[in-house]
Amino acid sequence: MDETAVVIIVIAVVAVLLVAFAVWLTRRNRSRHLQGRFGPEYDRTLEDADSRRQAEQELRERERRRDELDIVPLDDATRARYAEQWQGVQQRFVDTPTESVIEADVLVMQVMRDRGYPVDDFDRRAADVSVDHPDVVNHYRSAHDVAARSRAGGCSTEELREAVVHYRALFEALLEDRIEDRVEDRNDVSDVTDPDGLRDDVDLREADAQPGARSDRTVF
Repeated sequence: MDETAVVIIVIAVVAVLLVAFAVWLTRRNRSRHLQGRFGPEYDRTLEDADSRRQAEQELRERERRRDELDIVPLDDATRARYAEQWQGVQQRFVDTPTESVIEADVLVMQVMRDRGYPVDDFDRRAADVSVDHPDVVNHYRSAHDVAARSRAGGCSTEELREAVVHYRALFEALLEDRIEDRVEDRNDVSDVTDPDGLRDDVDLREADAQPGARSDRTVF
């Protein structure tokens, strides 16, 4: 083999290695971007997918759809109105826990609609909101599951209470003024279980035993 042929082979091998490295680097950077943006939602999607490639393709599709939406912040008057409605949901929980969870479900959906999210399908709602709020979207899934089961009367008062807490995690995130690139750290999941002084000293077993009884104690 003459010297020219050797040089050509070396150049070809180097070119293949460079292309392979570029592909690897692109995939690594893409994975890091998705992991950084979606956080726990990245891990959840990866667990449900057949492969990392499939999971990342789904997340990129969510980003694409989200970029096509016109998500807007709420004005001060609307935010105040929704905050007042939420207080009403919490206050009515002791007397009507099932109805309060359903109210919370509807209220969150109304806020999403006002912000610009499509609301026709729950899975699509959850996927779209996961792009902006990946750290609380699983709260939404958990709460919606309880709301669906509550319509058949299959939930305890404690499950219903936890559902309202889960709804509140997303509700508060949706009422934030800033939408993208927030620099503030969101509350950790462990903190959301008892935000704003949520009190666990209420005997919910008593509420289970007497679901129609009134109480002057506060659950939230």
